[in-house]
Amino acid sequence: MSKKISKKTIDTYVKKILQAHIYDLVDKVPLEKANCLSSRWKNNIYLKREDLQSVFSFKIRGAYNKILQLSEKQKEKGLIAASAGNHAQGVALSASTLGINSLIIMPKTTPDIKINAVKSMGSEVKLVGNSYDEAYEYAKSAAIETGREFIHPYDDPDVIAGQGTIAMEIMEQSKILPDAIFVPVGGGGLIAGISVYIKFLYPHIKIIGVEPDDAGCLYEALKHQQRVILDQVGIFADGVAVKQVGKETFKLAREFVDEVILVSADEICAAIKDIFDDTRSITEPAGALAIAGLKKYVQQYNIKDQDFVAIASGANMNFDRLRHVTERAEIGENREVIFAAVIDEKPGSFQQFSKIIGQRSITEFNYRYGDPKCAQVFVGVKVSHHDEKIEMFERLRHADYDFTDMSDNELAKLHIRYMVGGKARKVANERLFRFQFPERPGALLHFLNKIGKRWNISLFHYRNHGSAFGRILTGIQVPKKDNEQFECYLNELNYPFWEETENIAYQKFLSS
Repeated sequence: MSKKISKKTIDTYVKKILQAHIYDLVDKVPLEKANCLSSRWKNNIYLKREDLQSVFSFKIRGAYNKILQLSEKQKEKGLIAASAGNHAQGVALSASTLGINSLIIMPKTTPDIKINAVKSMGSEVKLVGNSYDEAYEYAKSAAIETGREFIHPYDDPDVIAGQGTIAMEIMEQSKILPDAIFVPVGGGGLIAGISVYIKFLYPHIKIIGVEPDDAGCLYEALKHQQRVILDQVGIFADGVAVKQVGKETFKLAREFVDEVILVSADEICAAIKDIFDDTRSITEPAGALAIAGLKKYVQQYNIKDQDFVAIASGANMNFDRLRHVTERAEIGENREVIFAAVIDEKPGSFQQFSKIIGQRSITEFNYRYGDPKCAQVFVGVKVSHHDEKIEMFERLRHADYDFTDMSDNELAKLHIRYMVGGKARKVANERLFRFQFPERPGALLHFLNKIGKRWNISLFHYRNHGSAFGRILTGIQVPKKDNEQFECYLNELNYPFWEETENIAYQKFLSS
């Protein structure tokens, strides 16, 4: 038994899970075998379908269990919660079912689909700040001022126990004991509840957490053996975009979680497609995290013939984001390679280049005339596996082509592939930046106003992906004598930014 967590504490959690009487509102969703995934990855892979809950997320479990434990006096004063989506819907439905007044604080960046869903369940919604952290701080202060009971999204024993009922169901539904259970991680409530129950009864079953590689709060906490606050988190998998793992959840996770795997946004996109292929359902990015991690784990350790469970945790997907998912799924699955190459600027050169690529399907081929001797081309090619990519590059190398793999270059995948041909001839002192800002009506105009008119914008690319944040690529002409002032100006803008002036994709296709 753990030396850091008392037996009494563990017994208390297991008892709370066993006594969670939530099934008048929560569904016992199925544990389904993913036949396509199982066949392709040579293991028996099962999905716990939390995306089939009435609010399309597991969050209803913890929220309802917590609210059920409140006294009548606490219920009379009403509830308050901070959330960008799934927890909000769990609290709203629970409160409505029990006839309790509820107020949900949501960031201004929350998509309308989630705001409307919460309102339709009878909760009042107030939009505060541009991030979950701002909404959370406001909700905590408002709880003190109004006397409303604050329902934490993850760092609460009753919430943790509610999420832990998933583990109880998995073991009831499994015909054989799984070798490992893969769990998505945000604040840690889900993995804490699952791990304490599983390790109490079946200590040999591995509990493996999965986080985005740009939001690894549990990964970093376990690495440093203490909770850390990330400087910033990626927002593609917004359901797990948490800067710091919970205090109580970390206490449990550090004792009972065997490993945490980090996955890229492209790998998450590929996992969304995998789940669709097996179930014809579309999970949100956070909902596909566990499958993305499972695939990486199997590949990394070359595992075969084992039994794995992955939590499909939610399906509150914004429809507008599907475009981005479909564009990136093939790359995440290593089924598409994108690269830059130099070919001769003469008739027949593309045909010769295509012969080197062979019978593989070219997904894109972008270029614009810019030099009488050579052309910079941007190419996408479908491949069936990683070895095929290596083989194709060997053929190009043998034929003396100058090329650069862009498959892992975020700038190339996000912007450059749509802007090839924009290489300027006489643009002095150009510096290239990526910016990120909260996406809401008028946000782009607000950004342009803040940029001002002092320095000339020489390049601009903006693409709305239907997410909480907008992303911009812009070139700005800054004379060297202005560099110091410009650096101060960037910091005053108060937007996250990355300079990409030295990025090879920019140098090849856009820079003068």
